[in-house]
Amino acid sequence: MAFELPDLPYAYDALGPYMSQETLEYHHDKHHQAYVTNGNKLLEGSGLEGKSLEDVCRESFGKNAGLFNNAAQHYNHIHFWKWMKPNGGGSSLPGALASKVDSDLGGYDKFKADFCAAGAGQFGSGWAWLVLNKDGKLEITKTPNGENPLVHGGTPLLGCDVWEHSYYIDYRNARPKYLEAFVDNLINWDYVAELFEKAS
Repeated sequence: MAFELPDLPYAYDALGPYMSQETLEYHHDKHHQAYVTNGNKLLEGSGLEGKSLEDVCRESFGKNAGLFNNAAQHYNHIHFWKWMKPNGGGSSLPGALASKVDSDLGGYDKFKADFCAAGAGQFGSGWAWLVLNKDGKLEITKTPNGENPLVHGGTPLLGCDVWEHSYYIDYRNARPKYLEAFVDNLINWDYVAELFEKAS
């Protein structure tokens, strides 16, 4: 199944002032497009051509680094665009998800602090995650580069890209400020809740 670049679910300027049009143009049109282009080249002859994107990620992990890096980043970014929306963020989460955050993570404020700390503490490039783990519990994790929770048996419910191209134009080296803006103003909690329901 060939990889395809999805359209953004909003206008390029819709996430301002927290994420600029310039950032989205570079990040979506150049970086994500490169993962799609390179991923498709590496998929050919890999023996994984007919698999779902999730399976390509899982089965290439640790075996075919080039394919994995591009397929995982393609997967991460398909969701990343949907994990954000204009006027998003904030602490009012849909019911079942809110209860789960309370019971598993100690409430919204602790979620926010731990999620931001995971992203800020990821050395170099990578991602901060809210994951439904194998035991059916929510947890906050971080991964290097394009690695994602799929390859560790978890279901990613929310991810924040902490590669520099995701924030450098708007925040320069202030990654914690970017993470805070992401949580406070950009998260699409409806999409997170949809993924949570599917995985539960």
